[in-house]
Amino acid sequence: MKSMTTLAILLIATLTAFAQTSEQWATLKKDINFFLANDLGRNGYYDQKPIAELMGLMAEEIGPECVLAAGDVHHFDGVQSVDDPLWMTNYELIYSHPELMIDWLPILGNHEYRGNTQAVMDYSDVSRRWEMPARYYTRVYEEDGTSVRFVMIDTTPLMSKYREDNQKYPEACLQDNEKQLAWVDSVLNVAKEDWVIVVGHHPIYAETSKDESERMDMQNTLDKVLRKHKQVVMYLCGHIHNFQHIRVPDSSIDYVVNSSASLSRKVKPIEGTQFCSPKTGFSVIVADKNELCVHMIDKNGNVLYTVKRTK
Repeated sequence: MKSMTTLAILLIATLTAFAQTSEQWATLKKDINFFLANDLGRNGYYDQKPIAELMGLMAEEIGPECVLAAGDVHHFDGVQSVDDPLWMTNYELIYSHPELMIDWLPILGNHEYRGNTQAVMDYSDVSRRWEMPARYYTRVYEEDGTSVRFVMIDTTPLMSKYREDNQKYPEACLQDNEKQLAWVDSVLNVAKEDWVIVVGHHPIYAETSKDESERMDMQNTLDKVLRKHKQVVMYLCGHIHNFQHIRVPDSSIDYVVNSSASLSRKVKPIEGTQFCSPKTGFSVIVADKNELCVHMIDKNGNVLYTVKRTK
């Protein structure tokens, strides 16, 4: 009886905390809405399950079209097959809220490259909501006269660090970088949507203790392509487990790092930092014809910071 009473008190406290902000969440929505989450797979531990529940509750108010899963859905060594138990413990049983039974648009992170990357794509044939047609692809959404294009890319092979480590990342060196970059260029050449957003796993600019060669490789490959196309307004990524918004003087792109939805790391400002936070969470992307916003959300449902673009 005592345990039941304790459970009831905890449940009421949780619902009350969320109820205090549910009306505010509803005010975030615009013509078209999306969620962005990455660096997830911890079998529900740390903040993963609470953030997954928060995503479901916020989805009730905002109604996202899809969840952009920006890599490392499975940490450590990826998955071995479409039947790997990690699909259940990292994903299906964690993101179980009814409002999260929508399309998930995944890309590969470096941890997926430690396992079977083909299985990550093939899972599209198993799960109705897992929509990954290729290693890189594009998707356009249009609602109430507002159009948004996402260009989903495969960043791990772009870095020599991963391509040269055949033992840990055996499939990275097999990918054709020139082909992917030419494809990105061709897609952006014809992109006419109101908002064009590129999504990768690794940052182009960010503060991190990870190898500097990662950012240099990204700047010397992908960033050169993106800068050619003025309609690209944002590059969204994950990988380093904290929130960051970076602007650089010679680029019109907002470089946005989304935090981990399970386990975060420390961060400090660098040149170009507009905002940074070590908190865990995810982001809510909302757009209408005149404004695009990326709201960084912490594990308690608070808006920490908003990256905003206007026409």
